[in-house]
Amino acid sequence: MSSAPTHILFEFAMGCAVFECVQAEEIGNKTEHVQAAIKDLNAFGRMLKLVSFRPFGNAQEALQACNAISEGVLDDHLRTLLSTALEPGSKKAKSAVLGVTERNLASAIVADLGIQCNTGDRTLELVRGIRLHADKLLKGLSEGDVRKAQLGLGHQYSRSKVQFNVNRSDNMIIQAIALIDTLDKDVNTFAMRVREWYGWHFPELVRIAPDNITYARIAKFIKHKENLKEEHIDELTDLLEGNEILAKNVLDASRTSMGQEVGEIDMMNIQTFADRVVQLADYRKSMHAYLREKMHLVAPNLSALLGEIIGARLISKAGSLTNLAKYPASTVQIIGAEKALFRALKTKGNTPKYGLIYHASAIARAAPKNKGRMSRFLANKISIASRIDCFTDAPTTRFGEVMAEQVEERLAFYETGKAPGKNSDAMRRALKAIEEQSGDLMAVDAEEADDDDEDDDDEDDNDDEEEEAASSKKSSKKSKDKGDKKKKKSSKGDKSEKKKKSKSGDKDLQRDIKKAAEKAAKKAAKEAKKEVSLPFYVR
Repeated sequence: MSSAPTHILFEFAMGCAVFECVQAEEIGNKTEHVQAAIKDLNAFGRMLKLVSFRPFGNAQEALQACNAISEGVLDDHLRTLLSTALEPGSKKAKSAVLGVTERNLASAIVADLGIQCNTGDRTLELVRGIRLHADKLLKGLSEGDVRKAQLGLGHQYSRSKVQFNVNRSDNMIIQAIALIDTLDKDVNTFAMRVREWYGWHFPELVRIAPDNITYARIAKFIKHKENLKEEHIDELTDLLEGNEILAKNVLDASRTSMGQEVGEIDMMNIQTFADRVVQLADYRKSMHAYLREKMHLVAPNLSALLGEIIGARLISKAGSLTNLAKYPASTVQIIGAEKALFRALKTKGNTPKYGLIYHASAIARAAPKNKGRMSRFLANKISIASRIDCFTDAPTTRFGEVMAEQVEERLAFYETGKAPGKNSDAMRRALKAIEEQSGDLMAVDAEEADDDDEDDDDEDDNDDEEEEAASSKKSSKKSKDKGDKKKKKSSKGDKSEKKKKSKSGDKDLQRDIKKAAEKAAKKAAKEAKKEVSLPFYVR
């Protein structure tokens, strides 16, 4: 690829073109000459000659070609152009050196067509000049056409890369849990700074206030302790969540405090910082509520099984809900303990039993000897729940709730020895719950349809009664003759019914699953027609 290019491949928004380098030796030896000639159209136009130009048929074809070039793939459009212009396998193609800007695309051209490629500085300078004078070098284009095509293709390419789906916005979960972790650290650090700072003025308050945020709220309210009076007891009680005894203790401590006096400017800075800590704490609560809503939209079963925070951490660590769904249960079990795993493999020690799922309540409540077994069981259920959330069309929490019950049964089994239920029975309960939920919706629609048909049925009742009276006389005669035949067939029918019942027993579960799937699909179609009210942060 060190040879000077004899041809240049130029890709842009309207198509692809191949230019021949007329002054090949001069261009190859003097890159500075090319840089100087780029600005002059007459000089640059004498260096190159258009060999072939193949425009895109429509915007979709342009987008496909753009994606292929960015991925380093030789598509049919470009292959046809190069085959027409250079004729691979001929003498012309063997001596040709094609200048290409993308290295991956150059490798694909060499492997597929056998044409030598150059991706050096000379090629980049020539392509820069072609891009500058594309309106003049390509015949049939008016000024501004290239820019309009570039703008349209740029918007279409961006839309294809950045796709937003309300029910699959797991990236928002990743950002939210990362922000919550940062806020937890910042709020804790800043609250300790408020304690140290305001403690010079009112040191006794540290032993009375129950937590950091309450301390910051009280410090913001009191300001100078000398100004705290009896009439402030009610407001202090509200800040202390209705604890009047603590409010009186704060008042008594302010009267006998050993703290030093603080100037107005110093107190103003303390109050500003305490107010900022309170605002951060309130914002952290709102972010937690936002994360809960997102988790119930994106991963309802994982939230029901594991909780919103731990489920969000697993999604964040995996990179997306799809990646988490692709992980086996053994990988889910040790997500978050990668350092301990590699250290154990390096030292040939014991590998870790759990990672992020160690903070789950089920593992925390398990006995030390059962934590490993419990983590394996929980990782199995997490893997199933994440796959249901990722690939289901109608999100539901039924499977997560049933699997949470299974986790509780397994805990009871480890503690008391009581045998847990079968997994098939648990899944059947979940399917039955989904079936009942979808059945209620179908019943409402059926009632509305029945109300419309009642009027038509009333009009036809009189005609039906007359027809039934006439037909009953005829049928009474025939029924006597058929009575004897039915008695003979009844004995044979009983035996066949027993065989059918025995065979149908094995197929009950399959029928239940099919019915539940059909009703869930109908429910999803009905809900898709309804308007969905999105939260304020989605609008």
